[in-house]
Amino acid sequence: MEHLVFLTGRLAEPALRRVLGSFQPPSFTWEVREIGLQVAALMTADMVQRRVPAPLITPAAEGQPERRADRLILPGRCRGEVEALSAHYGIPVQRGPEELKDLPAFFKRAATAIDLSRYRTRIFAEITDAARLSVDEVLAKARAYAADGADVIDIGGLPATPFPHLEDCVRALKAEGLKVSVDSLDPQELLRGGRAGADHLLSLRLDTLWIADEVDSIPVLIGREPGDEASLHAAIDAMLARGKPFLADPILDPLPFGLLESLCRYQRLRQRYPQIEIMVGVGNVTELTEVDTAGLNALLLGICAELDAAAILTTQVSPHARRAVAEADAARRIMHAAMQQQMLPKGLSDRLMTVHAKRPWTDSAEEIAATAAQVRDPNFRVQIAPEGIHVYNREGLRVAQDAFALWPQLGLEDDASHAFYMGVELARAEIAWQLGKRYVQDQPLDWGVAHARAAGDDGAYCAPGSTLTHKRPKPAAAAAADDAPASRPSPAPAPAADAAGDPAAAP
Repeated sequence: MEHLVFLTGRLAEPALRRVLGSFQPPSFTWEVREIGLQVAALMTADMVQRRVPAPLITPAAEGQPERRADRLILPGRCRGEVEALSAHYGIPVQRGPEELKDLPAFFKRAATAIDLSRYRTRIFAEITDAARLSVDEVLAKARAYAADGADVIDIGGLPATPFPHLEDCVRALKAEGLKVSVDSLDPQELLRGGRAGADHLLSLRLDTLWIADEVDSIPVLIGREPGDEASLHAAIDAMLARGKPFLADPILDPLPFGLLESLCRYQRLRQRYPQIEIMVGVGNVTELTEVDTAGLNALLLGICAELDAAAILTTQVSPHARRAVAEADAARRIMHAAMQQQMLPKGLSDRLMTVHAKRPWTDSAEEIAATAAQVRDPNFRVQIAPEGIHVYNREGLRVAQDAFALWPQLGLEDDASHAFYMGVELARAEIAWQLGKRYVQDQPLDWGVAHARAAGDDGAYCAPGSTLTHKRPKPAAAAAADDAPASRPSPAPAPAADAAGDPAAAP
């Protein structure tokens, strides 16, 4: 059985032992090693190398023989070069989850080895107003869509709107290494786009299939009218007879004006033509339904997985759908993994959990109180539990459901910088508590794919620093104007920062 060594701090050690002891049946043996610091979140790779001798051996105890570690697990917020530690100790070293309560899920995911790097459905992201944009503006949008996961940039033409720079747009996008489709109702624009090197043309009907004979672009086929399955089938049969590649799109209708019937058309198309590539235009639902789009994209990409759809066409026109491409990218990976693993789309990723968290509370009120009783420094820690916002330091524990109710209990009237910091943290905590989201002190709230968040650098280390800083005395004139003596310094800073965050940071 594999033997794991978990490194932690004093505050988190009891909780870590409880969590590891709850694993039934255990899949590994373990040792918890506290390395001489209070808060696990402040651990760094350099500190580990200085304080933990190599090789990593658990001494014999309680009838158990001496064990050499097979793996070293660091706190989730430990910063530094993990690879250097692995080379130093000669065993795999990895960060655990950021929260102790996530350890069971962490090891379950590792055992299941879910691969979210793969997907089946390609994303066509449409720039609907390309005819009105400059080439540089089209490129800027295209780069953003590609960064969010788009596989093909769809250049949308507009009715009765000249598009003289269509060819320039196609060539510029191709020069960027992007795949391009041209989307227009005008056969001449489609022909121009194809001759300029577009990879796909949206869309050809039975009457315009001649365009596919003139250019190498792969067409997307539609019926003469929405819902006209007969003409769509005729176009498909004609392309099959030509032996040329294509996609077919029966057109997804918006809610509540035919969505169900259009889904039935897709199902009939798949049953009639099991091998062809199908496109689903999900934008008709995400753009035309005023609800948060993450859930819609999850549902629609799940349907695409069942259909074995080769592609979707999506848009980001309405501000409420501004993350549609990134949401579709997350959804297609989740649904593909679920299909491949023959499992429900649960526990695979939290990227589409934008408003509520499945496990918002990392500790109960009783566990927070037990941790608070051990704190010996003046820095405030903030956590949330079902009962509300919990704020504590060596002066005691305060609990409230309204951040304003906590303010009079903090004693920060003479410390503007600390008051500002605590105001920000309490506002975050209150929002998280109201919505049932995960809250971690000193970290922005996690909105999943709904917010483009820069990836953190786990190798970088930000030195801790307390917000309990010495105040600069006011100038004499200002002090006199206030009819008060110059303000006295705040308490001296403690070694650990408020950035200690969740004191039970895993491990």
